[in-house]
Amino acid sequence: MLAKTYGSAVQGVDATIITVEVSEGQGQNLFIVGLPDGAVKESAHRVESAIKQAGYFFPRTKVVVNLAPADIRKEGSAYDLPIALGIIHASGQANLAPLEEYVIMGELALDGALRPIKGVLPIAIEARRKNFKGFILPVENTAEASIVNNLDVIGVKNIQEAINFLKGTLAIAPTVTDTRDIFFNSQNDYDADFSHVQGQENIKRALEIAAAGGHNAIMIGPPGAGKTMLAKRLPSILPPLTLHEALETTKIHSVAGKLGSKTGLISTRPYRSPHHTISDAALVGGGSNPQPGEISLAHNGVLFLDELPEFKKTALEVMRQPLEERKVSISRARWAVEFPSNFMLIASMNPCPCGYYNHPDKDCSCAPGTVQKYLNKISGPLLDRIDLHVEVTPVNFEQLSSNRKSESSAEIRERVIKARGIQTERFKAYPEIHSNAMMPSQMVKEICQLEPVGILLLKKAMERLQLSARAYDRILRVSRTIADLAGTPEIRTEHLAEAIQYRSLDRENWAG
Repeated sequence: MLAKTYGSAVQGVDATIITVEVSEGQGQNLFIVGLPDGAVKESAHRVESAIKQAGYFFPRTKVVVNLAPADIRKEGSAYDLPIALGIIHASGQANLAPLEEYVIMGELALDGALRPIKGVLPIAIEARRKNFKGFILPVENTAEASIVNNLDVIGVKNIQEAINFLKGTLAIAPTVTDTRDIFFNSQNDYDADFSHVQGQENIKRALEIAAAGGHNAIMIGPPGAGKTMLAKRLPSILPPLTLHEALETTKIHSVAGKLGSKTGLISTRPYRSPHHTISDAALVGGGSNPQPGEISLAHNGVLFLDELPEFKKTALEVMRQPLEERKVSISRARWAVEFPSNFMLIASMNPCPCGYYNHPDKDCSCAPGTVQKYLNKISGPLLDRIDLHVEVTPVNFEQLSSNRKSESSAEIRERVIKARGIQTERFKAYPEIHSNAMMPSQMVKEICQLEPVGILLLKKAMERLQLSARAYDRILRVSRTIADLAGTPEIRTEHLAEAIQYRSLDRENWAG
């Protein structure tokens, strides 16, 4: 007898429906074909044990399981449940006629219990697109799958519940989630707020500019100056995610297995802060079965690289293309996948190995030339993609002990949203450009026109401060953002002057 059900394979952040065909006939042994990996082949032992625990027998005849299309590699343990149900139906032990109406996924334990799986959201989206009635999966994954409307999400705890549901002897109500209600009620659920930060007003201003224009930034300062604390609060002043951005971000975290059982939809900007020992593949994505890296997990949010010079040079260099193209392409011999990676890069670093170069109170103990050598660990092309260089100084006792209330993230965010609105109107004819930081060089010349006084100021700044040529476009982009925050259509001299001060590392004499 032949049984047919459906599962799914995830490639990149998209899913493909897999037909699971089970044939039972004369002969011996279980054969799984259709390009399965080791985990799929090992399912034979898990399936046999789970079927026996459910009170059924494993056929001692020849059973062939075909996973079609056969040219797509099937990976992972999530095919256990559809294979087990197909075997029970094909061997005539139970009439599970509705099998073909559902996409079914789940990893079986030896006692028949179901374990949660990865990539549920893209599978649910594809199941709805292919007009399946529902999706049967482990109960821990139902919150994530129920984000998708017009699809019956049936959560089961073990194989016995799945069998009884398909036989019609057990009624399981589909999990229903009001996606929009959850999304709009949790958009502002950030733990960190700028109102908790005393002092550092100039750094808050720089991060506000970065958020308003989508600019990458680097903070340079001694240990304990508050660089990490300030970076953690940046997502709280970025514009709220749109529902489309939230779904896109959730898909990536779903594929990577980073969503908890209680989290259905990511509604706040992600913040990722990998350790400097991270490998190239973990940062950018990759592996034999390509998984999204940290830069994709930070999609639509913030990637914070603490102590930037301590990261491996190869890891930093592979980030250059994703920073420009805002996506990661991972190619293999037979196929290629893409992961989106539209993130804001915020980095921090000590000014020197000892950390006290240019410190107002402590002396630097580094040897001559060490500061420049330390800075040279960051390549010019990567530094070229960072718009704001911000020098951070320690907060003094008076500021720390002050009772003056600091500005909250909500107040700063209002100004950021207003500035982003101006940019949305400016770039409405260019769907691939969303912020000032994304402007190509030719557009910078058209949009960032300077007054004669401004041109003279910029010329003098580049000569006196010995700014490098790459600083020119960056200064114009940042000054345009500052003007947007001020609500003025033209770039004024004060906007340009403020932008110039955010190019510390471009000064030829910065490291002495």
